[in-house]
Amino acid sequence: MQVKNAVALVTGANRGLGLAFAKALLERGARKVYAAAREPSSVTIPGVVPVRLDVTRPEQLEALVREAGDVTLLINNAGILKGTSLLGADALAAARAELETNYLGPLATSGAFAPVLAKNGGGAIINVLSVLSWVAFPGSASYSASKAAAWALTNGLRKELGAQKTQVVALHVGYMDTDMAEKVTAPKTSTAEVVRLTLDALEAGQDEVLADEVSRNVKQGLSAGVYLQNL
Repeated sequence: MQVKNAVALVTGANRGLGLAFAKALLERGARKVYAAAREPSSVTIPGVVPVRLDVTRPEQLEALVREAGDVTLLINNAGILKGTSLLGADALAAARAELETNYLGPLATSGAFAPVLAKNGGGAIINVLSVLSWVAFPGSASYSASKAAAWALTNGLRKELGAQKTQVVALHVGYMDTDMAEKVTAPKTSTAEVVRLTLDALEAGQDEVLADEVSRNVKQGLSAGVYLQNL
C-alpha cells in the first residue's frame, strides 16, 4: 500500500494523532483525505475534506460510505478514555462507552468500508491500538479491555480480509504528546514520529507497528509475564 495517490479516511481527525495522520497523508501525496469528526467544523486542516462521523452512530456511518466511495485507506483512530475505576459506581457505563467507541467503532467502520476497499483494489486499514492492549492499570483497566478487544479484532480482520488483498496494520504505542496524556509526566513520543513510523510500515507491507520503546518492551515481555508486573 502506497500513500501517494491514496484516498484516506481518518476518524477522530480533528486533534491529536488523527490530526497528525491527516497532515502527514497530505504531505506524502495522498490524493484525498477525508477528515472525520463528530463535528466537522472542528476540522481546520487545509486541503482535507471534513466529514461528520460519530463511530457509534450507524446512520452517520452509512451516509459516509455513500459519500466516500473512493476510499483506499481507512485509519481507525477515534477513541475515548474515561479514566474510571473498575469498581466505581460508573464503571459499567464507562466500560460500555469505551467499548462502543474503541472496539465496536472500528468493527463498524471496517465492516462498512471493507466492500469499498475491495472495489478499489484492496487497500488497507490501520487500527490505532495501545500498549494498554496488553497491560492494565487502575483508572484505565476498562480502556485496556476495549483496546485488547480491538487488538483481537485487528488480528481477525487481517485473516478475513486477506482474500480481498486488504492490508491490516495494528499500531501500538505508549504515551504520546496528546490531550489524552497531558497529565502524564513520563516521556512521550510525538504524534508526528508515530505517524511517520506507521506510514513507513504500511508502505513496507508490515502488519504491526510498535511505535516506541515502551510498546516494544512490553510486547517482548509478554511471555515473561510483564502484564502481571507494575511497570
